[in-house]
Amino acid sequence: MADGGLGNTLSTPAARRFTRSALAGGRPVNSDGRLRRWLADQYRTSVCEVERVEFEELDQWGFHPESGNLRHRSGGFFSVGGLSVRTDFDGLGNWQQPIIHQPETGLLGMVVKEFDGTLHCLVQAKSEPGNINGPQLSPTVQATRSNYTRVHGGNPTPYLDLFTGPGRAEILVDVLQSEQGSWFYRKRNRNMVVEVTGDLPVHEGFCWMSLAQLRTLLAEPDLVNMDTRSVLSCIPFTDPLRLGAPAHPGSFEEALRRSLDADDSIARHRSTEIVSGINDAKTRYVLDVRRTSLATLTGWRRNADEIVHEEGRHFRIIAVLVRAGGREVNRWSQPLLAPVGIGLIAFLTRRVGGVLHVLVRTTVEPGYLDTVELGPTVLVQDPRAETGRVPYVREVLDAPRRRIRYDVIQSEEGGRFHHARNRYVVVEMDAEDEKEPPPDFRWVTLGQLIRLQQHSHYLNVQARTLISCLHSLW
Repeated sequence: MADGGLGNTLSTPAARRFTRSALAGGRPVNSDGRLRRWLADQYRTSVCEVERVEFEELDQWGFHPESGNLRHRSGGFFSVGGLSVRTDFDGLGNWQQPIIHQPETGLLGMVVKEFDGTLHCLVQAKSEPGNINGPQLSPTVQATRSNYTRVHGGNPTPYLDLFTGPGRAEILVDVLQSEQGSWFYRKRNRNMVVEVTGDLPVHEGFCWMSLAQLRTLLAEPDLVNMDTRSVLSCIPFTDPLRLGAPAHPGSFEEALRRSLDADDSIARHRSTEIVSGINDAKTRYVLDVRRTSLATLTGWRRNADEIVHEEGRHFRIIAVLVRAGGREVNRWSQPLLAPVGIGLIAFLTRRVGGVLHVLVRTTVEPGYLDTVELGPTVLVQDPRAETGRVPYVREVLDAPRRRIRYDVIQSEEGGRFHHARNRYVVVEMDAEDEKEPPPDFRWVTLGQLIRLQQHSHYLNVQARTLISCLHSLW
């Protein structure tokens, strides 16, 4: 196919249906006021107490006597091991690091149902040990295989049967996607959206929320969790202008709406060029990754209560004791990865022929399954330290307020990461800035990215969050 097999339009019945529901029309099952009261109740009742402990205090966890890797006695859940990396990408060279190894595919599943012609999502207020603020809005099902096969011996996962087995609900979205390639080794999740039509009991801690309401809440910090953002990014949307929902002529909103299903005829680059660029990077860059012992890593040291970089950079591995209500298990202990500081993740955007384009970059991370994925324009853990080395960091940090379209701190996954937060930013560049981007950067439409999202391992998790953030703006 001329478009690289990605399809040339998102104006399908399903995309039109999702888009109508995401617009602010109709009467939701739960009013905004009722949702706020429900959220307040969840913050009050969903107690999750997290206490830092020393590694020797972990229950069922320990360092393997030979490898030194930190793992669960059952062999399930995940382990923390070592990684030795060599790459010629971006001058990174060679290094060693700890990494989370979780050789199973998790399930991120959202149940939707139509009420009065509008699709609603069944969301869960889920407390994770690494959350900075208590419960956050998660998909209906957010579970690893160890969780939903009940390795922990706890309660069954609610609504799991709607996503698995012969009696599952109608599938609307189903795609495998990666997680953070610098923190996870080849971790993937199955992102699903399924639709039910009959009565469905709403369990404690769950609530129906319209797609429009959920889209609006993306503008708030630390509320819609990473897994929900990932699922939302995989949903196909079409241009609301096609559905009679106009925007102010010449506005950013209009350019964004036109970008949602822009075909190759009005895009800066054809889809074949984008896919070819990804394949070229896969064959051009060297990424030699070898799993190694956690105990012998160069540049890292292990203390009684943490594994830390010698210069205090990147992240730490810590141990926590957790007491939580409303979970399959109410008390447990585990390791967590704790990043140092708040990272910066950004899309630069510009209008080309009245259609919004975003600047993506080819990224190479040691935990990727297939060497490279497309990522945001900027993705750095320490923005001030990376200003001179990483392209476009300064453009984001110095962007005038009038050019910033989105600027919200969002939390990353709290089941494995402790207080992991990033500043997500969308900046619109001045029209006169027509400089050609460096190699490995490319201007693409949002529609092209959404079509890529129908396939696995094209876009990294940070780019997927930015796509969901852009959905909150149209």
